[in-house]
Formats: sequence, structure tokens, C-alpha cells
Amino acid sequence: MYLQKTIRTKVNCDGIGLHTGRKVRMTIKPAAADQGVVFVRKDIRGNNIIKAELTNVSDTTLATTLGTNGATVSTVEHLLSAFSGMGISNATVEINSFEIPIMDGSALPFVDILKNIGVTVQEKPRNFMVIEKPVSVSDGEGQAMLIPSPEFKLTYDIDFNHPVVEKQSFHMAFSQDIYEREICAARTFGFLRDVEYLQARGLALGGSLKNAVVLDDEKVINKEGLRCPDEFVKHKVLDAIGDLYLLGMPIIGHFIAYKSGHKLNNLLLRELLVRSDCWRIIQYCNGEEHEESVDDLHSFWASVASVR
Repeated sequence: MYLQKTIRTKVNCDGIGLHTGRKVRMTIKPAAADQGVVFVRKDIRGNNIIKAELTNVSDTTLATTLGTNGATVSTVEHLLSAFSGMGISNATVEINSFEIPIMDGSALPFVDILKNIGVTVQEKPRNFMVIEKPVSVSDGEGQAMLIPSPEFKLTYDIDFNHPVVEKQSFHMAFSQDIYEREICAARTFGFLRDVEYLQARGLALGGSLKNAVVLDDEKVINKEGLRCPDEFVKHKVLDAIGDLYLLGMPIIGHFIAYKSGHKLNNLLLRELLVRSDCWRIIQYCNGEEHEESVDDLHSFWASVASVR
């Protein structure tokens, strides 16, 4: 877990876009150490490279969207969550649309693809951000925070005025095994009235019972029901893991959220970066912790400056 990783070989993935309902072809390729995750829009010429980093987040309405130089890629959180869960640091993602295929609404199809092709360990250490002091953001209704912890942990609480959802809570100490067993299969969910509203306005045209849990005013209308009783809060955890991946390095700290979402997750990371007294960056070499110098992290500090 202390070294960077990429995928062993390229792999194709076909699906439909959540909003357009059109077929999407995505190809994931291995990448060199220190590249990070880069999206390449193959359907446009020039200025078609979008790096998966916090400073490129352009919208957090309904999903996390990245954009640079006029090019965008949307609904990245499930794929990035899978990369995080599988410990993948570097990959090139080519796509012929502006949105990642929704698949079944979870990260499970991406995890299965990544496990099938395998992972290559790269002989370069990863950076880790250690949370030293609490950092929090709130929008008056929801809250997200990071507090010190010797390991990456997540605690998430949701509260929906619906008889099936109501209040749910989930806590985990992050590991690949727990991510695969408990989190990656949790599907996105929505309310029938909201889906109908969006589709009437030309959005969520690819949304269906095949890629989301849909609720009417009283029940889940998917014939197969839920994959687990707390699938709703687990999907929120899945999304948060994908959003936190945009920091560019794993976190050693405790993420705590109440009624949070993509917007608050993003605002938390931005607040974190400008609070430089609240964290430090380390690497592990031969099992020992080493603090990284500012000179060794020029590109990271450049991103901090742009957030400021």
C-alpha cells in the first residue's frame, strides 16, 4: 500500500451515459508513476486532457464533474472510488463522451474489471496526507469534516424523510477487503418523482432500474430490492471515497459526514488545502515514515496556490 500502482494492461469498458442515455466506450490504460489519473476525451480534438485533481472540479450538481480548457468529464466518482478501493494511483482513461458509463450504478463493475486485468506495483512511494488538526465545512444542513486518526476511517450518517431510508449510519476503517465486501456494490439511488422531473428536462435519460435504486413515496420499486439494508448510506460512502481521491493522495485521518454530498466533500478538500497547519505529507520507505519537503512537492503546492 505504500508504493504507487497502475493496471497491468489496457481494458475496454462499454456502457451508457447516465444523462444522455447514449453508448459510451471507455478504455483504461496503464500509466507511468507520478502521473495520477488522467482522462482523455477521444471525441474532441485539442485541449482534451483532464487530470483527476481537485482544482479541475467544475461542477458538483448530481455528480462530480471535472473540466479544463472547455473539456469536461462527468460522473467520475464511481470509477475514482474503484481506483481508490483497489489502490491504483496512476491510469489513463480514454472516453468518447463527456460522461463515464454508469454501469449498474455502483463501483462493482469497475472493481471486477480491475481485478480481472490485475495491478502492477510501481517502484515509487506514494504520498500520504496526515491530518493533524480538525477541518470542517457545513452548508447549514449537512456537515463534513476530517479529524486526526492513525488510519483512514470513514463515518457517514444520512437522514431522509422516507420510510425505507430514514436514518442510516456506517463506520469503517478503510481497507481493500472491506471496500470490496461492504462498499463497492452499493448502487446510487433516487426518488421516482425526481427522476421523472429530470428526464422531463432532458437529464438522467440513461437512468433506469438497471443502474439505480428507485423509490416511490413508500417503497423500493426495483423488483430485486436492495443488495443490503443499508445500501443507501454505503453508496454515500462509495461516493465520498471517489471524491476524496481527487486530493491526489491517500488520507491518514477520519472522515466524518452528516447529510453530505459531492459539493460538501469538494468544499472540505478545498478548505483542507488552505489550512496548511492542519496536515503534513509523508512517504513510507522500507517501512519507515519520512516527511516530504516542500521542494519535493512543487506540483502539489502549485495546486494549493491555485485553490487559494
